[in-house]
Amino acid sequence: MLKLYFAPRSRAIRVAWLLEEMDLDYELVSYALGDPAMRSPEYRADIHPMGRVPVLVDGDVQIMESGAILEYLITRHDGDRFRPAPTNREYPAYLQWLHYSEGMLMPQVNSYMVETFFLPPERQSETHAKRAKKLLGQMLAPVDSALDGRNYLAGDFSAADIMTGSAAISAKGIGIDMSHMPRLIEYVDRLMTRPAYKKAAAL
Repeated sequence: MLKLYFAPRSRAIRVAWLLEEMDLDYELVSYALGDPAMRSPEYRADIHPMGRVPVLVDGDVQIMESGAILEYLITRHDGDRFRPAPTNREYPAYLQWLHYSEGMLMPQVNSYMVETFFLPPERQSETHAKRAKKLLGQMLAPVDSALDGRNYLAGDFSAADIMTGSAAISAKGIGIDMSHMPRLIEYVDRLMTRPAYKKAAAL
């Protein structure tokens, strides 16, 4: 059985979301976000060298990084319905939005969370937090534009929506103003009502 090392409110939700969409059985090994056990020598040696999640174990395969795990699951576990074929005209858009999350959106989410949650109050910077929110708002604008006339980023619902969509959900969670991006608001609401997302978010 697949095994997922997981923490709530982390990128591991993406993996659980796809597992639920694919209706695959999996064992969940859950930690609280920032659990000291994840930074133990044993965890770093055996699970993740940086003491993080997600990590997926599939027999003798152990793989980290949420985007890589999603691609692995789709390729190895008959999940082609969650990505367009390379010959499909939507394939370039799929690749773009699959990687846009980590390339553009999540670095700003991370910066904001560090400055408002992870650092002790005396080390937090309101200036850096505000800048991260401003940049994140700007970087979400192309997502809103890409949704013009469509429900999902690459035709049908795909792993690109799990990656970039989850970042947009995180942006909503930290209070990014989306009032001028109505398509993005509808998109986030559409994703959050999917049964598989609800299951993953409730873990």
